[in-house]
Amino acid sequence: MATTLARPLSARLSLTPKTTLAGLLDGAWWPRSRDLAAELPALADALEGPYGRITRVTVNPTRWPVVPHKVAVTGHTLHVGWFTEQDPDKIILLSYTVGRRDLLVIPPETEPATAARLMTAAALPGSVLTAGGLMSDEAATGRRTRDARSSEDAWETDGGSAPPLRHPVVGARMIPLPGNPRR
Repeated sequence: MATTLARPLSARLSLTPKTTLAGLLDGAWWPRSRDLAAELPALADALEGPYGRITRVTVNPTRWPVVPHKVAVTGHTLHVGWFTEQDPDKIILLSYTVGRRDLLVIPPETEPATAARLMTAAALPGSVLTAGGLMSDEAATGRRTRDARSSEDAWETDGGSAPPLRHPVVGARMIPLPGNPRR
């Protein structure tokens, strides 16, 4: 019986359209795992058309458990390097024909809706947001959304009573004085 190899999945990419507006990122990549040796061939294949043959890649090792020195891709070997000074949420791609391209790396475990927002934001022409900035903005937005939901849940479960007032600067609870209605 012949063994059939599974066709590798294509890379999940969002690239900045070709414009005169240069930004800090050239798009985003959402790998399916943290295995660079398994993920880089699909990325290199997907980028060969728009960027030419990718020959080198650099990453920050804090997001990747293993950083191989070389990865076999279609028709050549991709050299992989790492720098702890590099933004951990970014991958740098080098090509002889196009030069350097920087992509936001969206963690594989990211929810699809969040990944879609990040991919769109990273591909905006002329954006001045860094990879780390996009990720921290998304994390802050996610926290605000969760906090808003938990406040609404508390409202629903406590019978709709108003939460205690807080001083706008200090955050301390304010106790209404007799004869002074709550605002």
